Parts: sequence; C-alpha cells; structure tokens
Amino acid sequence: MANQPIGKLDHIGMAVKSLAEARRFWEEVMGAKFLFEWENPKAGYKLVNLDLNGLTVELLEPLGDDSFLRKFIERKGEGMHHMTFALGDVKAKANELKGQGVRVVDEVEYSPTSYECFISPRSSHGVLIQLGSGYPTLSNIPEWLGKK
Repeated sequence: MANQPIGKLDHIGMAVKSLAEARRFWEEVMGAKFLFEWENPKAGYKLVNLDLNGLTVELLEPLGDDSFLRKFIERKGEGMHHMTFALGDVKAKANELKGQGVRVVDEVEYSPTSYECFISPRSSHGVLIQLGSGYPTLSNIPEWLGKK
C-alpha cells in the first residue's frame, strides 16, 4: 500500500443528460462559478467545468448515441463518473500500480508533458479514478483559462 497520497484531487466528473439543466443546479443551488466549457466530438462528449469553493466539478454530457457517456447513463443513471488526480509522473505511477496488481486501463500520451490513465472500478471498489498530468487531462491548469 502507498504511504503517501497518490496525487492532488484535480476534479470530480459527473455524467449528466443535459449540461444546461445540471449547470443551472450547480450554479443556482450549489453556488458554483463557471470556469470553461469544451466539446470533444471525436470522444463523444462536451463538458462544463465549475468552481465550487476550490473544488472543480466537471459536468459531462454525451454527444451522439454511441457516446460512452450515453451508455454509462443508461446503465447507471446520472451521477459521479470519475475522480481525477494530478501527479507528476503518471507513467511511472501506472507501472507501479500494475506491479501491485491494480488494473490500469486506457493509457494515453497526449504530449511529453500530458499523460493519463484510469484505475479500473474493478480495482477501486466501484470508482473510476483518472490519473493525469498536463493539458487536456487536468482541469486546473492555465491552458484552460479563457475558454468559454
């Protein structure tokens, strides 16, 4: 077992049917503040990131019938989709976790400074955990500022 925390919590992702409806709730009821929005048609989702007193909430809406998010919502309903932790050397941590028998999936290198992977819910008691570094994986980095 790890003796130190795996990384810093960057954001919590929520799967929603409608960004507009979910955003209204998070802003009007919870007091969250808009940070940015982004659309990734190739991956099948669009998102809005909100600041809730220092916690970033990422609302994810499916695009298209084949979207992984649409399938997720059909199976499990709206709600928490994943937690993302920021850490320096994701590749090394992924290898270390695999060596401990943790199921690590969907590893992607976007650039020399941006890498992500996921700890399968099968290894983490039902929670999808994203580990990442850099843009576009992390929400709380300067590259996202100014996106509307």
